[in-house]
Amino acid sequence: MFFHRQEMQHTATPDKPDAVYARKLQEVLGGQYGEITVAMQYGFQAWNAHMPGKYRDLLYGIGAEEFGHVEMLAIMIAQLLEKAPLGITEDAVQNDPTVAAVIGATDVQAAIVAGAGVRPVDSNGNPWQGSYVTASGNLLADFTANANAEMQGRLQVARLYHMTDDAGVRDLLSFLLARDTMHQNQWLAAAAELRAEGVEDIPVPSNFPINKEERDVSYEYINFSNGEAASTGSWASGPTPDGKGEFTYLDGPQSTVPMPPPTHPDVRFYGTTEVPNTVEKVAGATQDKLHKE
Repeated sequence: MFFHRQEMQHTATPDKPDAVYARKLQEVLGGQYGEITVAMQYGFQAWNAHMPGKYRDLLYGIGAEEFGHVEMLAIMIAQLLEKAPLGITEDAVQNDPTVAAVIGATDVQAAIVAGAGVRPVDSNGNPWQGSYVTASGNLLADFTANANAEMQGRLQVARLYHMTDDAGVRDLLSFLLARDTMHQNQWLAAAAELRAEGVEDIPVPSNFPINKEERDVSYEYINFSNGEAASTGSWASGPTPDGKGEFTYLDGPQSTVPMPPPTHPDVRFYGTTEVPNTVEKVAGATQDKLHKE
């Protein structure tokens, strides 16, 4: 059950309207690493969780908080647009309001479609996509993805902080930066706790029989670049993080396999091959008569 309380976790009031910045702020609302993504991601991970207890509760708790962040950003964007100019200009270069809005870097659809309101889109107006969501059912894989999402999100908010001098906007961004700091730490702590408790381990999935993989190459760093500096990293020598092997370094692949010949699908896919057209036509007609669909 979801219940909405008409209060916010933090203030979200700009000092002045700014349609251009409103468009920029759309990225951390409806972009790949925006608040809509993490809210839905943590929600679906909770709904896909296969065990009760603290990890599922953690997902529900942070997911609900992120929906509140969606609301705060949406309200902030709407207020930035509330009294912004319509985009009408009168000069020798441009007097068409729609094109003027484009030149001014505002989101035309924020005015035309949403009536000076917020939309579930990124800063380029691309609609938010469910494909942004990672929810695999494996908690270690998901918590690691969550930490990455919070890192990417905090990075974008930090960049946006320097793109405005509006004290009200900066106040909200400062709060969101702090919550991203907390959530990065929470997901990393949760991932470490999963491993410490033996619930899951790396390599993920840890329950897959490791003897079914080709172990000879499990810990080889094969250098496919002409750069040599990577050979000095901890990923090229020494113990592996999973504790099951030692890294080795190979300067390029040590073996090759001949390329298989090109494929020849059913002639009724009408791909171009070296087989004469007349032969393919006969083959296709024969298959049709034999009902080989």
